[in-house]
Amino acid sequence: MDPINAFARRVPTWVVWLLGLVPLGLLVWGAVAGGLGADPVKAIERGLGERGLQFLLASLAITPLRRFGLNLLKFRRALGLLSFLYVSLHLTAWICLDLGLRFDEMLADLYKRPYVIVGMVGFLTLLPLAVTSSNAAIRRMGAAYWARLHRLAYLAILAAILHLILLSKVWSVEVLVYLVLTALLLGFRLLPRTALRRRTAA
Repeated sequence: MDPINAFARRVPTWVVWLLGLVPLGLLVWGAVAGGLGADPVKAIERGLGERGLQFLLASLAITPLRRFGLNLLKFRRALGLLSFLYVSLHLTAWICLDLGLRFDEMLADLYKRPYVIVGMVGFLTLLPLAVTSSNAAIRRMGAAYWARLHRLAYLAILAAILHLILLSKVWSVEVLVYLVLTALLLGFRLLPRTALRRRTAA
């Protein structure tokens, strides 16, 4: 892993931001060029939501990869903030494009549609993580308390995958892949570190 880690140390964080914004640029281009199909609003919502889920999974994968010798810790903050960006845009697209700022309908959906409630819980869970992601916040809160707060990411990923399942209504291959990845990343954290060290050494 040393050559890979050495290469990762040389890669600036802005590269992750730049690559992370490429899907957003493609989505905007698709909307402008009329390439998002018969229902572009739904395509935008789904595209933004999936990118949010993917970047959240990527940020949660940093710790397991690190325990196996691949240190990408410097990119975790960028991946988490990219997830929050896409989730925020997903919510904005639903409110502005889908509902047309009809807040009475939004409130009605919060009562009637479980996937909307779960999605809102996921967004509200990510909000304090994004707000406290800076070095200044870590210094003010203290590293120990900050680390405990950022365990909310586990609740956020559970809310995200449940939101996707309820919204999809069918067990597609895509949904199953996301579910398995979520289960692996969360389940990995339940394994004792001593056992992980033995497996890595083996």
